Amino acid sequence: MLGVPVRERSGAVGQAAQNVGPESPRCTVRAVPTPDRRPTSFENHPGVRGRQAEARELANVLRRLIRLSVSTAPSPADTARLTAQLAAVADELEAHMPDVPLPRFIAPDEERHAREGEVPLGGAMPYDVVVGPFNPIAPPVVLDFDPPKAFGRVVFDIAYEGAPGCVHGAILAATFDIILTAANAIEGAVGPTVSLAFRFLRPTLTDVEAVFEGWVTDVTDRRVFSKGRIVQDGIVTVEAEGEFAIFNQDRVQRMASSRRRTFDAGLRHRGGDSGADAAADAAADAAADAAPVAEGDPVVPTGE
Repeated sequence: MLGVPVRERSGAVGQAAQNVGPESPRCTVRAVPTPDRRPTSFENHPGVRGRQAEARELANVLRRLIRLSVSTAPSPADTARLTAQLAAVADELEAHMPDVPLPRFIAPDEERHAREGEVPLGGAMPYDVVVGPFNPIAPPVVLDFDPPKAFGRVVFDIAYEGAPGCVHGAILAATFDIILTAANAIEGAVGPTVSLAFRFLRPTLTDVEAVFEGWVTDVTDRRVFSKGRIVQDGIVTVEAEGEFAIFNQDRVQRMASSRRRTFDAGLRHRGGDSGADAAADAAADAAADAAPVAEGDPVVPTGE
């Protein structure tokens, strides 16, 4: 399915991918071993709720514009005319900017998590720069799982080019960050990146499917260590190693929920609700952020 034989991926021909087992208290998002194609997978996100198909198509059109903007050369007059048209569209879109920024990450839907026992890893990151289907900067990379490995399938076009005909190394590094995190999720040990290292063995080509693989090599009380590689046409082009801090699940979800409550409170305030609700939400956010970190939990800046 990903251009890599099943035997190579799992060690057994025809072995079906299984779910990732019992939930660990260290796990931030439980992984589903196959891409989630359910139409409601992003309904928990306020930015795309009720308009998933339209928002996805918007991102697709913008990806096409990005690709065309770096691969075409219209005349100066046509360039100016097209730019003016796009600027008008941008102005119209900007009129819909919310007062409170949309969250980049959302905590899993608790009701759905209790009902189905699983949350798609990519479903928590609709605007992710690598796998987010609603982010036009993302290719996007398609995640897949065959425990103990995580996979990502993608064809990088000219917009991601570094050297002629080759994918830029920074793009590959960003993708590895997600793939190794996905592998960590299988082990129930997801957290912020501490370090990444790469060995560039051969150029990774544009316009050719690249298959990223990631797997965990060691887990300690506070760190998880992973390795990965890129396979393109049966050839390994890049090898990667990563070290990640293990964040307590409750703390990660608390940070995500705090951002979500801030957004929802802003919507209610604009809708005419009294400031009491917003104040209550702010107090809840402050209490959550001030909650003590469990002994042994790493404290890593998140930018939130």
